[in-house]
This record gives sequence, structure tokens and C-alpha cells, in this order.
Amino acid sequence: MTHWKWLAVLLAWGLAMGNADARQPNVLVIVGDDMGYGDVSVHGCKDVSTPNIDSFAKNGVRCTSGYVSGPYCSPTRAGLLTSRYQTRFGHEFNPGPKDNDGQNGLSLQETTIADRFKAAGYRTGIVGKWHLGYDPKFHPLKRGFDEHYGFLGGAHPYFPNMGPDILRGTEKVDEKEYLTDAFGREAVSFIDRNKEKPFFLYLAFNAVHMPLQASDKYLKRFESLTGNRKIYCALMSAMDDNIGLVLAKLKDAKIEEDTLIFFISDNGGPAVNASNNGPLNGHKATTWEGGIRVPWMVQWKGKLPAGKVYDQPVIQLDIQPTALAAAGINPKDAKFDGVNLLPYLEGKDDKPPHESLFWRFGKQTAVRKGDWKLVEANGSDGKKLFNLKDDLGEKTDLTAKNPEKVKELQAAWDEWNKSNVAPTWGAPKAKKN
Repeated sequence: MTHWKWLAVLLAWGLAMGNADARQPNVLVIVGDDMGYGDVSVHGCKDVSTPNIDSFAKNGVRCTSGYVSGPYCSPTRAGLLTSRYQTRFGHEFNPGPKDNDGQNGLSLQETTIADRFKAAGYRTGIVGKWHLGYDPKFHPLKRGFDEHYGFLGGAHPYFPNMGPDILRGTEKVDEKEYLTDAFGREAVSFIDRNKEKPFFLYLAFNAVHMPLQASDKYLKRFESLTGNRKIYCALMSAMDDNIGLVLAKLKDAKIEEDTLIFFISDNGGPAVNASNNGPLNGHKATTWEGGIRVPWMVQWKGKLPAGKVYDQPVIQLDIQPTALAAAGINPKDAKFDGVNLLPYLEGKDDKPPHESLFWRFGKQTAVRKGDWKLVEANGSDGKKLFNLKDDLGEKTDLTAKNPEKVKELQAAWDEWNKSNVAPTWGAPKAKKN
């Protein structure tokens, strides 16, 4: 071989190695449903162990002031998939069961995170709960996902042959497994089939949402407990086990360090499913901390610090711009409300990622700016002001002592609200969501 041919071979090898080092990361977004803030071991839970969820905090960053933009299911998911406050496009409430003949759903004018990753050459998949529209035009396969396994609505039973159809793509399947186990199985399968190239997987468990149904396998772990809390803990344990299977597959496939992982709950725990919001006031469907502050963790081994606790406020709207930045994708048309968190989590920027965060949920409102929060969660009680650094449980109303701070936060909320629109549909009449 001539000298020049050797140079060509070495150059090609060098380029190949450079490309290998520059592999775009896989992105895995895991969402629990209706979890209590205090229901993971790393947040002090004593009656159920969550070692796999806790591993995200051990191997990555735990965001102790992690929020979602809606205090219940569908609005949060609309915000997650678009990185825009869902009130920007009228998705303020859940689309009720078959409301308006199924015509309510995630606005077709919005671009999803799956759209953006698919356009960048990623294989995209969703496993689990959709809850962003029933009509075919809202189907995940029409919203950027290459693969889909799960159900389209909100609440769904866990045992076979119960509830609405389970679908693979658009085809009904006869699922035989306990549903949380089935979703874990399908997530592992997706990773196994797509491990050779970058993928985006949205794993949206319906655990621990009502109905409270757990298989004997998991119930036997909590024989010392009784009532709904026993079943709730079994539901949590099942989800944690299946997250463990997913993590084991990433490790087995040798792509663990090539995978950026986010874990959140879609909202705080409700009053009806025996969840525990720990030190927080309120619950799901309120703009108190217990409705909007959730377990919020992010792991990217070798890239983000391990075991870091980050207390500046972040929100699920940040997931998309962070993941796109990690992949080197810069959409020019995006009008994100979320921000790229990488420089903040890496310690390269010590400023807060957001000057303020905002909520609107019907007549309930909230704004957080620094340590201060102005909230109206009970219409008859008016607005209340809290300093969350000193009063995480929102017990001491400081409006009378700080009228200027009230004006400041209200002015910020009013300015933000100018870019919102009226709800496209009203709150559903069904009790379950």
C-alpha cells in the first residue's frame, strides 16, 4: 500500500472514530402518574422502597424544586410534548371521555418533541398513556411517533380484558400481562430493537393512577400494610421494578452512558389514591405545591454530575430544549417556554434557569419568582403569598406584610397571561381524570 493510501486509511479511521465519539444520545423520558412527592425513598418514603427511581438521583441530578405546568394529567403532557405552557394553545383541562365526539386533543398546530427527534433521524416510540386526544388525527403515530403501544385515554385498569382497548399502533391487542409489567416489557423491546442508532422513547406509565389494582406478586411485598395504602405501595413497587428492567437493558446493550434520562410525575398525588405529598400543601388538581411540585430527576452518566441536588426551580417544559441541546438539534422555529438546563445542571451557569414560573388552571393561579409564590388555589380565599424557602408547606400567608411583593408577582403573572388563550374546552364533567 502506498504512503498516500495509508494516509487515506488513517484519515478514514480517524473520521470514523470521531463520529463514534460524537454519537447523538438516546433520550428516555419516564413519567409516573399521580405520584405523591413523598412517595420515593429519596424523598423520605419509608413504607415502599424505590431503588430504581432513586438511582436517577444517585447517578444524576435530583431537582428538589421540580415542577409541572399543570396540576393534572393531560395539560402536563401537552406542555411536556411541546415545551410550551399549554395555556398558550387552549389545553387547560383534560379532554373528557369522548368529549365532543373525541375532537378535543393536542392542538394540530403544535410541533411535538417526537416530531423534532424524528425529523433529526431518531427512531421515536411511546409506551403507555397518551391522554392527548382520541380521534385518529391526534393519534401518536400522527404526532411524530414511529411506534406506539398503550392506550389513548386517561384512567385505565391494570388487569387484562378490562377497560378501553390496548393498541399496538392502531391495532387492538389482547394483552395478557398486568399492565405495568406489559409497559416495562414493551419499553425493553423498543430499546433492544433500536439500540444501534439514536432513539427517543416516551415511557408514560399509568401507575399509580386510579383504579387501585395490584397483582399478588406486588401485594405480597406489603403484607404489613392494609387498605388503599397497601395497594398504592404495590403499584409504586411494580413501576419501580419495571423501570429497573429498562435500566438493565440499557446497561446490557452498553448504551447506558449514551442515554439521557428524565423522570417526573405528571402532577402531585390526589386525595383519593392514598398517595403522600410529604411536606407539601395540597394535592392534584390544585395550584398548591402538592399539586404542581413533583419528583423530578435527570441522569446522563459521564455528562451530568452524579448525586447532585439542584434546588433552583425547573419545570417539565425544560425537558425538550434540554434533550434537543444534548443531541445538537437546534430548531429555528421553536417558541419554547422551557430552557436548556444543561449549563445549569453542569454548574456552568449559577443563575436560576427561570426568572419566574406560572400556572393557570381555571380560576386557580400561581406564580413563583425566586423563593416567593403568589397562589390562588381556593377561589373564595383570594390570593396568598408565601416564602417557600422558609415555608415549604405554605402555612403562613404573608400578603399583609408584603403588599409590594404581591403587586410585583401579580404584575408578572398578568404580563405572562397576555400570551395565553381561552380554554379550547371546559373541564370534563367526569370525576376521574
